[in-house]
Parts: sequence; structure tokens; C-alpha cells
Amino acid sequence: MTDPTGAAAATEDPGWRIFRGDGTQRRVKLPPAPPWRRFTDRQAAAEDGGGETRADDATESTPKPRYVIGEEEADVINAALHLRRPLLVTGHPGVGKTTLADAVAEELDLGPVLRWPVNSRSTLQDALYRYDAIGRLQEGSLATAAGQAAPSIGRYVRLGPLGTALVPAERPRVLLVDELDKGDVDLPNDLLTVFEEGSFEIPELSRLPESQSAVKVFTADRGERATVRRGFVRCTEFPVVVITSNGERDFPPAFRRRCLPLNLHDPRPERLKQIILGHLGPDALAEADDLVAAFLEERSMKELATDQLLNAVFLRHGGARLDPEGLLRSVLHQLNSGG
Repeated sequence: MTDPTGAAAATEDPGWRIFRGDGTQRRVKLPPAPPWRRFTDRQAAAEDGGGETRADDATESTPKPRYVIGEEEADVINAALHLRRPLLVTGHPGVGKTTLADAVAEELDLGPVLRWPVNSRSTLQDALYRYDAIGRLQEGSLATAAGQAAPSIGRYVRLGPLGTALVPAERPRVLLVDELDKGDVDLPNDLLTVFEEGSFEIPELSRLPESQSAVKVFTADRGERATVRRGFVRCTEFPVVVITSNGERDFPPAFRRRCLPLNLHDPRPERLKQIILGHLGPDALAEADDLVAAFLEERSMKELATDQLLNAVFLRHGGARLDPEGLLRSVLHQLNSGG
């Protein structure tokens, strides 16, 4: 690995070492986290100060992270928005597949992203809704024994991320289906009907008498409820669906036909610098040229993610000395197996 430290970076800031490994207990204040590792609840922040980030979480010199994307990729996203079709996003780990959903939701002011992280046990049913039959039976029995009316069935129905995305609304929601290729082989086909019809049925509610045709159920949004009529949920605006895939397997042609493919390539030097600028600001970018060069050299030989470069720049800007045979090697560690 080329030595990217240079003479100016040879001496680290002694205050950078929070943990010293000498066994002496100290009560220290941790420095601000990287912008992409802050977990301030947006609603709490809005109530606290009109949506502004609190001073403890960031400095004035650190800009709000900005998603950097090329014009061709942006055209594909716009085509999906016009056609009301899901985006099928592929690319190496760390190129921004998942954060694309956040970028679209933020720029178009479509509210919090509804997230469905797919794994080998994921089912379409879980993404649409869950019905707690056991809870209803237990609480209904207790209410009957106490001479009280049983709670509404809506208390035991909670829409999943996909179900919530299909709730009728004036503006669409953004739904992230993350790593669909990790799901069951039949899951893409299971999604076809929902994507085509923009609706689904909740049989537990559609069987209710006419007097109970409108039922309020919980949604995937914390504390929010939606009214389901006659057991059917049908969107008025198809959600903005972002489906990510790491390319671990192919999807059926029928599924691919209903999506617009978007392959995010590994960013080149100029875009890497734009990403650093957007996340860490001009001061961090000014001292990052050698780290960008080292990152590109390493990426030509092994799989790396863009956020590893951001980690290196953030540590350098915070006072760390990035020895190419020590800390920098750990930060730019190989992602794929085999060495």
C-alpha cells in the first residue's frame, strides 16, 4: 500500500486517543460521531428545535450529508417515478444502494422511509400485515370475564412496511426492500400481484359484518393508525419502491419486467471527492487527496466500499495518524473473501 500519510500527517493529535489501554479509569466526552452514524430521532429533533440538528450532534462546519449521483443514474430514477415502477438497484456493497431511498424521500419530502430488510425467513405476509390472534383471544376472554366489551379487532392488526406503503394517501411513501436476493426464491414472484394491483386483502377484516366495515389498524409508523374499509387496502398513489440486490442470484423475467434496473457503479475520483465534500465538508476534503489515491489503488486489487474511504478521511480529520501498515490497513480492509 502506498504511504498516504505524508510529512504533514506524521504526528497525530494526542487528544484523538480516547482509549489508552493503561487501565486508568477516565470519564471522557466522546467526540461527535460521523454524520452517517448519528441516530438522532428526526421527530424528537423537530419537537426539540424545529427540525434543526442539536449542537451536540454536529458542528456548523459539517454540512448535511448529500447523496451524490450521476446524471444518467438520476434519469433512471426519474423514469421510475414517472412510470410508477419499482427500482431494482444493484452494485457493490457501499456504493449507496440503501441510502438512495433516503435521498429520494428527503429530496421529494415524502416522509420517513418504510424499510423492509429481507432475509431467508421473510414472507410477503409479514411485509403486508400481522394479525395477533392469540393476543385477541386472551384479552377478549379477560374482558368477557370482567363483563366488559371485547377490544376492537383493529387493536391486533399491524400493517407491515409494504402494507403501510399501500395505504391510500395524497402523496406516495418511499418503500425500501433491502437485499431481496437474500429472500426465498419464490418471494419476487409473490410480490408481482401486489405490485401490479397496488392492493391486498386482510381476510380477518373482510369477514366482519357491515357494521364493522371500517376498522382502524396500526401501521409501520410508530404510533400511527390507518382506517381499513371492508378488509381491503388499495393505494391511491403507488409507492416509490427501491429494491436493492447484491447480485447473489438472478430474479425471474416476469419480476424484472416490472422493475427498472439501476446499476450503481463504483464512484471515480471526482465523484469520490464530491462524496467527501458532501459528508465531511471542504476542510476534510482539502487533506484527503492522498487517501483517495490510496483507496483507489487498493480498490483496484480488492473489494472496498466508499464508506471505508469516508471513515479514513473522518479519522484523519479528527487527528488520527493513518499508518498504511496499521490503522489505514484496518480501515481499508478487504470485504470479499479470499485474502
